[in-house]
Amino acid sequence: MLLQFSCENHKSIKNKVVFSTTASNDVNKDELMQFDNNYVIRSAAIYGANGSGKSNFISALEFVRALVVESIKHQPGQGVFQALHKLSERMAPSIYNIQFVKNRIKYVYEFSIKENLVSSEYLYYYPNGRKTIIFERNGLNIYPGDKYKSVFELSLGVLKDNRLFLSCAANYTNLKEIEDAFLFFNNDMVIYNPNTNINPGSWIEKSIKLLQENKVVKEFFVDILKTLQTGITDIKVKFETKMMNASELPQEMPDALKALFTAQETNQMEAKVVYDGFETDLMSEESTGIKKLFEIVCPIIDVLNNDKVFICDEIETNLHETVVKQIIQLFKYMKKDNFAQLLFTTHNTNLLSMDLFRRDQVWFTQLDAGRSTQLYPLTEIRNVRRAENLERGYISGKYGAIPMLNKDIFEFWH
Repeated sequence: MLLQFSCENHKSIKNKVVFSTTASNDVNKDELMQFDNNYVIRSAAIYGANGSGKSNFISALEFVRALVVESIKHQPGQGVFQALHKLSERMAPSIYNIQFVKNRIKYVYEFSIKENLVSSEYLYYYPNGRKTIIFERNGLNIYPGDKYKSVFELSLGVLKDNRLFLSCAANYTNLKEIEDAFLFFNNDMVIYNPNTNINPGSWIEKSIKLLQENKVVKEFFVDILKTLQTGITDIKVKFETKMMNASELPQEMPDALKALFTAQETNQMEAKVVYDGFETDLMSEESTGIKKLFEIVCPIIDVLNNDKVFICDEIETNLHETVVKQIIQLFKYMKKDNFAQLLFTTHNTNLLSMDLFRRDQVWFTQLDAGRSTQLYPLTEIRNVRRAENLERGYISGKYGAIPMLNKDIFEFWH
């Protein structure tokens, strides 16, 4: 589970912002997870005006995940991308800190990027609730914790100033603490961002593969489709990896290009959507909305089954409001021993309801006077009653985070 994430000097986020899943002293504790002596929320929604930094907060999480997973591949002379705030000094560091739980143990991980290189980094964990240093880093100098003085030799050999040490150590040690921390980023943080995913079809590919491999996921998915009254009664999927045959390629294709295609494995998939009396091809005949269900709902089922964290920017894109509510309720009414979480941004004010959320599950972004994103929970707003109409309060500007127009916009057309 995700416990906390903070960052500073990332795109519109100049000053440090902190997001926390630690629950407040609110009602409905039955909907919470418990870790150590704290209660943790299962889902959170972030609201705010266009340009206020909602998507930039999600992109900071994406950046952290990608750098942990991929920086081992960085080549000499290749800098680390640093998305500085436009008003920051060039030498100002970008700092990212994340606290999470893996296998019932808390971890704290932080790194900073300065002038497009990794300047500092550390990883701590808390077995039996006590802080233990796994490693600390300053530039290219690594300081292992007392228990780990002799386990990082190979990792040090591949460390560069454009690579995170966690990424190096995960590939060049067999240390379980390092592996678990790395796997949280690689496997447990599932980030769906339609604005940055270069190939959205890859999500459908993942879903089709999952549906073929896991009958429980398929049955659950079909039940959801029926509940949403899509008219879909079943789905037929086929996913296989095989070598491309030259006969399957266009005859007019040059032989050199054919040789290139036939020399590597390709993923081939097929998905048929079954209705009463007929079926359709998912990719060529179905609507954008149905395709979006395949993209997002199947990964969410996997998240629920395997205690992962699903992070989504603008969850309502191409999804009906009823579908989004159903997704939120899947996390809201999980079993107590299920530790999956949902974090998303949205503009849909119809979701702002005490029936769906506790007050500590609603967050807002807005720009301050220095054009830096502020992030804060509804619990920081005074005089918000438990029975309050949250949608009305938000639209009226009571909680901030929306553009406040002093003039009728239509005046500009007269």
